[in-house]
Amino acid sequence: MGQPDAQISTVETGADPHSVLRHVFGYHEFRPGQARIIEQLMAGEHVLAVMPTGGGKSLCYQIPAILADGLTIVVSPLVALMDDQVAALNANGVEAVSIHSGMDREAQIDAWQAVQAGRTKLLYLSPERLMGQRMLDALSRLNLFMFVIDEAHCISKWGVSFRPEYEMLSGLKERFPGAAFGAFTATADAATRKDIAEKLFPGEGTTIVQGFDRPNLRLAVTPKDNWRRQLLGFLEDRKDQSGIVYCLSRKYTEEVAGFLKDEGWNAIAYHAGQDTGTRRHSQDRFMSEDAVIMVATIAFGMGIDKPDIRFVCHLNLPGSVEAYYQEIGRAGRDGAPAETLMLYGLDDIRMRRMFIDQDGEDDAHRLREHKRLDSLLAYCEAATCRRKVLLAYFDEEIEPCGNCDTCLDPPKRIDGTRHAQMLLSAVYRTGQVFGAAHVIDVVRGAETQKIMERGHDRLPTFGVGAEQSKPYWQAFVRQLVAGGALRINIQKYGCLEITEEGAQILRGERGFEYHDAPIVSKRERKKKKTAAAASLSTADDELLTKLKALRLELAREKNVPAYVVFPDATLIEMAAARPADQEALAEISGVGPKKLAEYGEVFLEAINT
Repeated sequence: MGQPDAQISTVETGADPHSVLRHVFGYHEFRPGQARIIEQLMAGEHVLAVMPTGGGKSLCYQIPAILADGLTIVVSPLVALMDDQVAALNANGVEAVSIHSGMDREAQIDAWQAVQAGRTKLLYLSPERLMGQRMLDALSRLNLFMFVIDEAHCISKWGVSFRPEYEMLSGLKERFPGAAFGAFTATADAATRKDIAEKLFPGEGTTIVQGFDRPNLRLAVTPKDNWRRQLLGFLEDRKDQSGIVYCLSRKYTEEVAGFLKDEGWNAIAYHAGQDTGTRRHSQDRFMSEDAVIMVATIAFGMGIDKPDIRFVCHLNLPGSVEAYYQEIGRAGRDGAPAETLMLYGLDDIRMRRMFIDQDGEDDAHRLREHKRLDSLLAYCEAATCRRKVLLAYFDEEIEPCGNCDTCLDPPKRIDGTRHAQMLLSAVYRTGQVFGAAHVIDVVRGAETQKIMERGHDRLPTFGVGAEQSKPYWQAFVRQLVAGGALRINIQKYGCLEITEEGAQILRGERGFEYHDAPIVSKRERKKKKTAAAASLSTADDELLTKLKALRLELAREKNVPAYVVFPDATLIEMAAARPADQEALAEISGVGPKKLAEYGEVFLEAINT
């Protein structure tokens, strides 16, 4: 990838992380958790950092790389992600290069020469390219400071996007014992975090969980009734916004995109059945243009760094809680309000079960994936704060959020304490080592071989819930999980375990309420601007539109995503502050010296004319 002129590969002697943040990237303060991670990496310590999407994880390794004496290798799963990261660094005056199969031979040679000559401190590689013998041998002759594993959940067998080629990275520690390791992800439950650390730096290092909560995202789930009507209702006042609509299949993706285009929306279809050129063109449009809807399968999304995605809608059930969290996390990366909606139906559940059953011959893996899906269904059926249920899956506790459908429009609740005690008693008396199917069989009095062999037909809870159907008890289990009374232990093949809250219900110290009908929110959604944008005057809003148009023009000239020029938050601050000269413009967050020199004059002209 070619490098722009006037790049910097070094900083002033004695520079510290905060001065790099201010004088290279143009930001005034670190976000929560960034300073601690940077400090530990600069000290040569190994770190696994779990940060919410939009939390600024890239700066956590880019700043140490800039300050360090030595080369940092960033391992990334996607070519597009590598190119966008390199383009963003170059735009800030930092020389960074990538080497991948999408580059011609001459560009790859130029990039490697920059690495050998020490002109760059950041080299982006795919795991396959990094773990090739020639590359490993070449790197062993260089001064390596750090390996950064981006999207680190891909290395774990417990992770939502496990990629076998990532597992090869577990051999790096032995081959390069002097290098620090930084692993970054937004999606890792406790089992995944433990597995990542054991693979990359066994027995060493620190795991920092910055938190999973994205309070700016409004969460909503509703049963699928008429997806066309429901989708148009969700999009009704979003003509000027960009977003993603996820679909389960390639055919459905094309159908939905065609429907939206017929209805007058700027919609693009994206799926793995398209050729590489088509997908790249579609992604470039989505990243550079305003008010584009990307209708896509899960082939789209990883590494997408468009900060102003205002909504994510799922027209089908995702594969797991982790997948869902990762996909909705692409909205609102700028911290401004964004909305999510998931539609799900019985056909979705059936298809997801079928996909899992057809996924290889590893029975243990299939069982884990079924239990992951059970956890997602429990989230869908939540009668309490939906965000509370979502974060509990990642072992994070919060108070009710006030920004989800169940908080804003609570469903009708029914006292289910007696049935909860029946089921919790069956879980307890069978030893908390069985999954939902066996426990439900016990409660319903099914004389299965498994029950008879273990003597569970002699338990006091055997048959106490025979009057209720199996689907009723399946839904009830999901609501107990959603309500925090039960947890599904994925590492123990999905066995049900009683939480402290569940124990209190069992002992009669608290009650349990459930909902007996699908949750359908009747609350009218009102169009919301960002907190900053909402405070703009009409004239300032017109200026913001003008600045966005200028940004898009510059981005197209350079063939980079629009946010690489300036993110929305920077343009909003410009429109409000109306800087009159270079000095004032330099005080705007996100305007570093390189961007000030490159774009300052043209943006000042737009602001002041």
